[in-house]
Amino acid sequence: MFNTNTLFDSFENPAQKAFVGDYFRQYASNFLLPCFNVNAANKGDAGFTINNEINNGVFDTRRLSIGSNERNKFYEQANVYLLTFRMFKHKKNGVELGFSWQVRSDAFADYTNETVVAFRNYNRFASAQSGLFNGTGYEQSYHQLSVNYRASVNEKLAFGIKLSLLSGIVYNKAEISRSSVTVNPMNSQLSFGLTGTYKANFLHDDELGIHTILPNFKNPGLSIGAGATYFMPSGVFLMGNIKDLGVMRWNSNSSLSYINNMITLDRTAAVNSKDLQQRIIELVTDHRVNKSFYTLTNAKADLLISKNYDFYTPNFIVSKNLFYKGGDVAFVNTVKFHECVFSLSPTYNLNGFVLFGTQGMYQTPDFEFFVGTDNLFKSIAMTQRISANHIFNIGASFYMGIAIKFGSLVQNPENSSYMPMGR
Repeated sequence: MFNTNTLFDSFENPAQKAFVGDYFRQYASNFLLPCFNVNAANKGDAGFTINNEINNGVFDTRRLSIGSNERNKFYEQANVYLLTFRMFKHKKNGVELGFSWQVRSDAFADYTNETVVAFRNYNRFASAQSGLFNGTGYEQSYHQLSVNYRASVNEKLAFGIKLSLLSGIVYNKAEISRSSVTVNPMNSQLSFGLTGTYKANFLHDDELGIHTILPNFKNPGLSIGAGATYFMPSGVFLMGNIKDLGVMRWNSNSSLSYINNMITLDRTAAVNSKDLQQRIIELVTDHRVNKSFYTLTNAKADLLISKNYDFYTPNFIVSKNLFYKGGDVAFVNTVKFHECVFSLSPTYNLNGFVLFGTQGMYQTPDFEFFVGTDNLFKSIAMTQRISANHIFNIGASFYMGIAIKFGSLVQNPENSSYMPMGR
């Protein structure tokens, strides 16, 4: 949604304007209507298991190879704007002031086939090995209440800032640095050795409730974002951002566990897929210390280069996570016919995914609706049964948004030739 002058664009990219055209209404909001994007993908053999679970409700790990440390990578990002409100404040400097309430979620995991298999049927491990469960993963979600200020320095240069108050919902991170499997043929016992750490603001599902999900600032945080846009004399449009640079403090009832233990299971007993899970929960609970801790938000650095050619606008975008793994390099090709806008966007995700996205949008000075995906073919494939005969990537992506402008009619004070996408 870079360089679209949508309400979503203006809140994500602080220097972008939401009010364009010769005339427009003074206020804009989504009025609690949908405005969000969700992305998730997995690279590795476990993609078949995930797909089978989603489409058939069967957690099948029989086709996953074990013993060779085959790795998987998973990432997830969600950004939901529950409520937005933005106003055009000042004609002279093109000042826009906005307020928003959004929910953010980020997750990443680097894990092995053996980790997945162990939770389904640990009896498949028949020989002693080490390092089979080494990996790491985290999830963080929070509310973000923001104020955004945007102004034009002149007809070519603009800047913006976004200040946010955060309220944490969920955080958990697991890291296994050493692991082993030991098989004792004399007494039919199987032992898992685990060394690592677990950090979370809750340990049991029953600790989550409406009091946790709603913003309560029990886990407070702050973030800042800033950006600038510039039109070069050649007509090239540049935009740079530092987004959501922030920190969270998780409350003193949060749990930190340091583990260096063995879990022993009976191989002759009927395997219950929850046996190992329950033993790990008990292990983490027994070794936990209640303590507050700090985490960083998934801040990003963005750069966009674009130039308008009448109805066609190419956009080259680089977006890099600053503290966590990942980022995107995208080439968004946008075509505009009157109020209708279409785009195609090949993208390389720095976690090792190649994506192809598409978008459709209807946009007037007072109304906009867009829908799209960053991962078209994988999103379609997720609804279908797939073969487990090869390593593959799976993924799904979807975004949409609605915004309505209302209030007094304002004549645009700026020269429309300096508007992105020719508006």
